[in-house]
Amino acid sequence: MIYLSILISIIYLALIIVFIIGFEKIDLLKNNNKTPKNRFSIIIAFRNEAHNLPNLLQSLSALNYPSELFEILLVNDDSQDNFKPILEAFTKQHQHLNLRVIQSRRKTNSPKKDAINTAINLSNFEWIATTDADCAIPASWLQLFNQFIEDEQLVFMGALVKFSAQKSFLHHFQQLNFTSLMGSTLGGFGIGSPIMCNGANLCYNKAAFLKLKGFDGNTNIASGDDVFLMEKMFKSYQNKVKFLKSEAAIVESKSENTWKLFINQQIRWASKSASYKSFFSKFVGIVVFLENLTVLVLGIFAFFFPEFWMSFMLIFALKVIADFVLIAQTALFLKNTKSLKYYLPVSLLYPFFIVFIGCLSTFKTYNWKGRNFKK
Repeated sequence: MIYLSILISIIYLALIIVFIIGFEKIDLLKNNNKTPKNRFSIIIAFRNEAHNLPNLLQSLSALNYPSELFEILLVNDDSQDNFKPILEAFTKQHQHLNLRVIQSRRKTNSPKKDAINTAINLSNFEWIATTDADCAIPASWLQLFNQFIEDEQLVFMGALVKFSAQKSFLHHFQQLNFTSLMGSTLGGFGIGSPIMCNGANLCYNKAAFLKLKGFDGNTNIASGDDVFLMEKMFKSYQNKVKFLKSEAAIVESKSENTWKLFINQQIRWASKSASYKSFFSKFVGIVVFLENLTVLVLGIFAFFFPEFWMSFMLIFALKVIADFVLIAQTALFLKNTKSLKYYLPVSLLYPFFIVFIGCLSTFKTYNWKGRNFKK
């Protein structure tokens, strides 16, 4: 058992080191105020988001890009709240913006993919930019997408997302967890083997999306409008799929308010991993789960059998140090470092959390926007 634990830990540490290196390999994109050229259809699916819409709309109204070169498509996914007065007031105040509210057409088991498909079929422009209704968009968002497209001749690009600051331990737990995901995302792109992206900050070519038949092949899975599409794009256009690394392109989102919502979110994210097409993505997921399971099992054994204590302490300490380097590296770039002071207590809880989520995601249904979904 000790030798197997050491082997798993060596593989895990090697992965984290590779991601740390990959993070630094991606060049920083600086805004050079390139002349706006590309046209964007911004697509945002929403369901019962009346409380979040004002913040989102305010950020959209502040976009530093010619209004004739972008449109905003808000896709209503059967909302039951009082969102209409909010949108009506906004459109009256910002009549220069090309904003439409459309009704999603449900066809599959994936409401969000259906909403995006509905909007793409009604969109007028060549580039699709997606975000979520609980987000705030940076003013230079489209400007940087335009520059990255022109500089790199891309068909798909991901960019960073961070959580807005809150004070609860739950928030700091989520912040550190999400920061590690962002660091791994950047690291994967940096080594040429992307494993993740986030639909809250994506941009892709509409013609390429239609050519690859969009989300076909994974509409039976409720989530994954981001990762599954990235895998398709990377398979067909490997050198044209990249990550936009810029502080001015970071989208700000919100963490969940309760542990129940957070756990449901994590189960939803984890449940799609078995359907990844990328061997490397699956490999990373398995190694991360096994490393946390190893730490948890060794800790239990060390509690009852002192001879395991040294092995547990060594493996746990190396994991904590390696994870901290990746998380701190990412947090510094995101300018979101307040949660780092909670790193040690979160590290103690994290193996329990990962094993718990991993086990639940194999059989438990999850709730998303008031709907229940199976794995």
